[in-house]
Amino acid sequence: MQITVKIKRYDPEHDSEPHWETYPVEADPMDRALDLLTYIKWHMDGSLTFRKSCAHGICGSDAMQINGENKLACSILVQDLVGNSGGTISFEPLPAAPVIKDLVVDQTNFFEKYRAVMPWLVNHTPPPEKERRQSPEQHAVIEDATKCILCGACTHSCPSTWADPDYLGPAAMLKAYRYTFDSRDQGTEERLEVVDSKDGLWKCYTIFNCVQACPKGIDITRWLSALKRKSVTARY
Repeated sequence: MQITVKIKRYDPEHDSEPHWETYPVEADPMDRALDLLTYIKWHMDGSLTFRKSCAHGICGSDAMQINGENKLACSILVQDLVGNSGGTISFEPLPAAPVIKDLVVDQTNFFEKYRAVMPWLVNHTPPPEKERRQSPEQHAVIEDATKCILCGACTHSCPSTWADPDYLGPAAMLKAYRYTFDSRDQGTEERLEVVDSKDGLWKCYTIFNCVQACPKGIDITRWLSALKRKSVTARY
């Protein structure tokens, strides 16, 4: 079927501001949105720039706005966007981030916030001979949060992120939850100092945009609420 692909283009070397370009593409309903972009780059316009890596919804590199919603281009089908009769599919870079070129955004700030929450296991006891053991029940507490692939779709769907570049964002704070609630971790106090702040948990207004945007179906708002309760309990 015939698909009209609209892409918001921007090349800082030649453009003063972003603009839309349109491409007619023959597509199958079972094609992925990523297939449309790769076809355009390989056969129609080699200057088109976007990120991709595994193309199987694991690396998170091809997160972008598709038809106005943050999604992974490799994980959404054409038929889910326009049905089986054709139509228009639009591609834009993730909002609230500087655009490097076309659909590629600068993620420097995103990963600085990620590192700020200490996204690693903190344990000051001598390491055991084999592993730090954890029961299935203990792992169940954090299992949903471990599915995060750091695509940034949640953070860049958040109105607080749009309004405040210093806001940690749901992706970083979800990682804080994942390690704070890990039964093997001893870094709770240090981590809560980072997230229990005006640029952290208390700028999350439970709007649920992050939950809707997450390609892995993580119940992000639920876990951030648990982190808020943990923070209040620890402080008061």
